[in-house]
Amino acid sequence: MKSIKPLAHWTTLAALLFTSAPLVAHAQDKKPVTPAEMNYQAGASPLAGEAMYQSTNPKAPAMTQAEFDRARQIYFERCAGCHGVLRKGATGKPLTPDLTQAKGTDYLKVFIGYGSPAGMPNWLTSGEMDEGTVDLMARYIQHDAPVPPEFGMAEMKKTWKVIVPPAQRPTKKMNSYNIENIFSTTLRDTGEVALIDGDTKKIINIVKTGYAVHISRVSASGRYLFVIGRDAKINMIDLWMEKPDNVAEVRVGLEARSVDTSKYKGYEDKLAIAGSYWPPQYTIMKGDTLEPLKIVGTRGMVVGTQEYHPEPRVASIVASHYKPEFVVNVKETGKTLMVDYSNLDALKVTEIGSAPFLHDGGWDSSKRYFMVAANNSNKIAAIDAKDGKLAAITEVGKIPHPGRGANFMHPKFGPVWATGHLGDETISLIGTDPKKHKQYAFKEVAKLTGPGGGALFIKSHPKSKNLYSDAPLNPDPKISQAVVVYDIRNLDKGFTVLPIAEWAGLNDDGAKRVVQPEFNKAGDEVWFAVWSAKNKQSALVVVDDKTLKLKAVIKDPRLITPTGHFNIYNTQHDVY
Repeated sequence: MKSIKPLAHWTTLAALLFTSAPLVAHAQDKKPVTPAEMNYQAGASPLAGEAMYQSTNPKAPAMTQAEFDRARQIYFERCAGCHGVLRKGATGKPLTPDLTQAKGTDYLKVFIGYGSPAGMPNWLTSGEMDEGTVDLMARYIQHDAPVPPEFGMAEMKKTWKVIVPPAQRPTKKMNSYNIENIFSTTLRDTGEVALIDGDTKKIINIVKTGYAVHISRVSASGRYLFVIGRDAKINMIDLWMEKPDNVAEVRVGLEARSVDTSKYKGYEDKLAIAGSYWPPQYTIMKGDTLEPLKIVGTRGMVVGTQEYHPEPRVASIVASHYKPEFVVNVKETGKTLMVDYSNLDALKVTEIGSAPFLHDGGWDSSKRYFMVAANNSNKIAAIDAKDGKLAAITEVGKIPHPGRGANFMHPKFGPVWATGHLGDETISLIGTDPKKHKQYAFKEVAKLTGPGGGALFIKSHPKSKNLYSDAPLNPDPKISQAVVVYDIRNLDKGFTVLPIAEWAGLNDDGAKRVVQPEFNKAGDEVWFAVWSAKNKQSALVVVDDKTLKLKAVIKDPRLITPTGHFNIYNTQHDVY
């Protein structure tokens, strides 16, 4: 392997690189990228395996077809999350040939290998890529970006299956399970979810789904469970069946993250909605069969700069409790769309501008305000679902990643909503009561210190006095294999560490990352996934919320790469 250039050589080059390029990304923190951030941004895209239109740019460095195919796969596994499918720029800078060819291969190799303070990972010096791969990628990004196919109504209809028609489904609950205390646990790498009885801690069924299910959501009635894989496949599971299983499925694109159902009075269980990363669009479907009814594209202008963006990905979607509306958050453009579903033939959409790049979030305790993270802008936007407007934007820590966040009553500030961060060790508390605690409303009223960055989920419960936070992407195993707990009544005393992975008692060298605290319906147990590699043993660990002692460990060879898990009652009623 060739010798590595000294650090002083690349800092000058990296400082110059792309300075003349038009920026699509906004307000990135100028601190070096942390290992936790790199692990998060480098998540593989399902588009890596899709056939795409490819053109050879005669001005670009030569590449064989085999090299191009390998580079394309690496790009979608490592780079597309930041730079976009079309390389037009997203949370990272544009990487289009008009910019990259002017820099040249050697220049690009330095940038890819050593990274930049603006957020580019150091792929070579981190050991993630060797010099040959860095050279390959430097040549690849000087070629025209291959274009994934569109995915419209005709393509959706080909994937749509009604496995059990509504008329053939049970007319009453046909099992003895306490449905409200079932957990839907993602088995990430097997394309399945495990339905687990929260009372007995036994697996009810392993249900085939799309790849790497991102979230589970529950219909307003509590009967149907909807899950969506990152490959944009939606599965609808009937919890009334003797053994709950799939009754319908559809694919709404090539990559996706979000799904929900109509919850406003009179529209319960009538409609479902899903948002796609590619193509950039959302799809409204029948709530009992997943038949696609209407597709709406999200390509358009970025908030603030008013620049056109060709692939604004649809991130989180929730159903309003105040109106017959879906709250659709569009990542790159920084827009929240209030989609009125009362008349699909004359669809009304209210566009609310906040800040790029909208990602995940959850309701405040009143369920009036949707608190959504603009993660690479380091902001939380509060969307008023009652008045249909932006209530406020709050500055927080580096790369907020709340999951759905956590609501609790603070002794001084009243109702607050909390988020952890991927890029630093803090937890931000934001006031959410503009009536009785107006002076604190939508302000960061406190900042807790955690063990380190790499947090993905934070959780509490109305019946709990505790606040839990994970950090599965932290590079230190002592942090990633544990969770921290704060006493809401005495936040100043700091956190208590729970050694969840140690309690799981797994006898191998797996990663054992602990992820996503989730309460049971009663609010007296907290469940954690102990997430190891596909060829290693994983487990679920249940903790007594009152004593913070181990209550149960669920081990089963079918629990392969468990990550997110969702309690039916809490998910149905937005309890977090």
